[in-house]
Amino acid sequence: MLSEPSIETGQEHSFSDEELQPVHFDHEADLDTVIVSDIHLGSEVSRSKRLIELLRMLRFRRLILNGDVFDDLNFKRLSRDDWKFLSFIRKTSNPRKGIDVVWVVGNHDGGVAEILTHLLGVPVHEEYVWEGHGQRYLAIHGHQFDKWITEHVLVTAIASWIYLVIQKLDPHHRASRWVKRTSKVWLRLGDKVGHDAALHGKKKHQANVVFCGHTHHSVDIMVDDVRYLNSGCWTDKPSQYITIGLDGEIAVRECH
Repeated sequence: MLSEPSIETGQEHSFSDEELQPVHFDHEADLDTVIVSDIHLGSEVSRSKRLIELLRMLRFRRLILNGDVFDDLNFKRLSRDDWKFLSFIRKTSNPRKGIDVVWVVGNHDGGVAEILTHLLGVPVHEEYVWEGHGQRYLAIHGHQFDKWITEHVLVTAIASWIYLVIQKLDPHHRASRWVKRTSKVWLRLGDKVGHDAALHGKKKHQANVVFCGHTHHSVDIMVDDVRYLNSGCWTDKPSQYITIGLDGEIAVRECH
């Protein structure tokens, strides 16, 4: 189920910019794992600043960047906040911190991951498997199960550009959320990625729980006997992230 952080009563009107409102959440700050995906650094709608604010308030043993950390190969598009996010990841991955930072490559990360893994000190994986709380987990971005992007490259590029324009022109992101809710193509894509990812995780890795990104649509469902969760994205408001608590509880959460 989605859980929504609240804004502290009495402080709501102290901030004219929604991005500057303090982050509050309805779960413990101490966590085993945090999973985020589809940050799209370099995109004008990336919420890298808000993500830093959230992560700085949490204490976790593992941080998984589940694909599409970057929007493309053009580093000139990175904003000051984007560079601050990369600096935060670099510091977090310092071995003295005792935090596992894992980067699972996405379709937008091609070519970037290999370069920055050395600079940031973060290992890059096509798939990442780990165990805990009696469960076997798999994190995979999900584009591997989306044939549309390989069979319709031009159409995909145009659709992605239109979607980013919609996000840019609508600062409250109502239009982009409406597109995702009503687009049958988008919903079918999400269903297919979830179904195929869950079956892949079960067959290849004997995973009980599978985490994906890619579709920008947060999900928490059962596919046969595999729990499938999608961590949404950090280009929409609200943005989503997944937590695994110290007790093993898993949840998809929202951050405005």
